[in-house]
Amino acid sequence: MPVISLIVLPSLAGLSAFVIRNDRLRRLLLVLTAFGHLSLSFLAVFDRPVAVPGEGWFALDPLGALFLLITSTLFAAVSVYAVGYLEREEPGERQDFVSSFLFVNAPEAVFTGCLLLFLATMSMVTLSQHMGLLWVAVEATTLTSAPLIYFHRHHRSLEATWKYLLICSVGIAIALLGVFFLAVAASNQEIPLTMSGLAEHAQGLDPLWLKAAFIFLVVGYGTKMGLAPLNTWLPDAHSESPSLVSALLSGALLNCAFLGILRIFQVTSAARIEPFGQDILVVFGLVSMGVAAIFILGQVNYKRMLAYSSVEHMGILSLGVGLGGAGAFGAMLHAVNHSITKAMLFMVAGNILTAYRTKSTLNVKGVLGAAPVSGVLWIGGLFAITGSPPFGTFMSELSILKAAMDQGNWIVTFFYLAFLAVIFMAMTSIGIKMAFGVSEDGDREPAVEPWLSTLPCMVLGVIVLFLGLYVPAGLATLIDQAIRGLGFP
Repeated sequence: MPVISLIVLPSLAGLSAFVIRNDRLRRLLLVLTAFGHLSLSFLAVFDRPVAVPGEGWFALDPLGALFLLITSTLFAAVSVYAVGYLEREEPGERQDFVSSFLFVNAPEAVFTGCLLLFLATMSMVTLSQHMGLLWVAVEATTLTSAPLIYFHRHHRSLEATWKYLLICSVGIAIALLGVFFLAVAASNQEIPLTMSGLAEHAQGLDPLWLKAAFIFLVVGYGTKMGLAPLNTWLPDAHSESPSLVSALLSGALLNCAFLGILRIFQVTSAARIEPFGQDILVVFGLVSMGVAAIFILGQVNYKRMLAYSSVEHMGILSLGVGLGGAGAFGAMLHAVNHSITKAMLFMVAGNILTAYRTKSTLNVKGVLGAAPVSGVLWIGGLFAITGSPPFGTFMSELSILKAAMDQGNWIVTFFYLAFLAVIFMAMTSIGIKMAFGVSEDGDREPAVEPWLSTLPCMVLGVIVLFLGLYVPAGLATLIDQAIRGLGFP
């Protein structure tokens, strides 16, 4: 099966969604495309050769395969949730620029079309084997996801959308400079900017220009990834987006930017200057965790709390790769665990928002009584995202901790544990008050919880619990191949 079909399928479906007038038919197209993409992803991952084939610009290596599976799995869950969400939520009344440009009068058609194109561009990121093409794909994810943030047409969502576009555009411009510097580093021997070409001729790259390229690409893609202090767009975009969009932004989009950083790290590893890159990633990782801990303390908006939690976990991913060895394995496993858990939590947060009509933690009390299923998932998800056993996040965070201790890096170990402890106490105290507290209005009548809104959350919750008890051999092998591709034994 040609891997390009993973891009073509959602692209054609997305374009079709713009012109389909029937809401139910358009929603059916969304779900069928999502599960079709998931099936193609599993076929591509487990029926492919391990090596990157040829000199092509599109190919699926173990690193891309891991993030492709995450993206496709989350999108399938979100597509089911989206059907229920679109039935009960109305988009804003004002027509946006995209609707006017495409002569489409249905905001939901624009939303569904952009959602499917978002899947296509994220798939393109995972399949890109040329550094220039990867840059184009990452930029394309920004353009296709921006209309999704503006779904409600509120002034706060407009502000969040513009902040997202402006800050990420600055970041992607910096990343473009990094690609130019990489081209300069490769110009002496006319090395192609494909991953196979760079890996084969990495010793011939100019080390000074390569280091400059690494710095600019980490800063540029780190802006899109949400690494502190480059994360200023993230809390607004995640908190003002529809919950299903927040789930994809946090669970899938941030991984695409992370993959961009991993690609340039592969080059530095092949060039034998990986310690330079590892030190930078460790610093970004700890700073991100520290900034997240500060802003989560006393947070009064539960969607912003989850957004800052994403900043924390992007820091954990960066730290794990920076430590290398078992830390790199833990980082790849944590990418899976975080994506699944955070997507579940954002969708549960959407259910809570539907029941209470507020994002304030101070006004949401007694969720277990008002929305029992969502309340249980909320508590379980919060313990999972804070790295509590027996969830998968505990195992991946423990692997990173073990790597720091095995290396005798006690300063990193201290700050890592301190930030995790602060965030655990802050998030669980907020979450428990929301679940068990008593509302000022007294006991609320239990809300109706449609299965379309709860089933995807339950499935993702079961997956992250299962990953804490057992890591399937296929997943472990894929992660092992991915970290070997990063240059770690």
